[in-house]
Amino acid sequence: GLDLIDLDFNQKLVKVRGKGRKERIVPVGGPAIKAVLEYLEKIGEIRKDAGGDIFKKPLFLNSRGERITTRSIARIVNEASSKSGIGRKISPHALRHSFATHLLNAGADLRSIQELLGHESLSTTQKYTAVNINRMMEVYDKAHPRGRK
Repeated sequence: GLDLIDLDFNQKLVKVRGKGRKERIVPVGGPAIKAVLEYLEKIGEIRKDAGGDIFKKPLFLNSRGERITTRSIARIVNEASSKSGIGRKISPHALRHSFATHLLNAGADLRSIQELLGHESLSTTQKYTAVNINRMMEVYDKAHPRGRK
């Protein structure tokens, strides 16, 4: 899990530990930084009560002031998707897929997406980024010499 010290609010970066405790640095958007700051403001009293160096404490806490579990995160994401009216369950893993797909559709290269997701193998990243047919045709039309111009 993330600790408060893993966030660099000025640079808008987060240090993520993936499988095998392998670390990588990932950029974080302004809206996410703002949401984290608002969250930290709301739970400030819980953090103060915990004592010790708050920067070495978990970023996301449960109601008992302990590190939130992956199961709790999945439940929160699922509840948020239900409230949104999407009409289907969304998991944290589905959000990873969406993240990769949005990057690819916006023109990011697979190698960069691989780094952001923390994949060892590019083939793993390719599974995440199933290209939609419209995007594929758009690229073909634009880039291929015999594409529709």
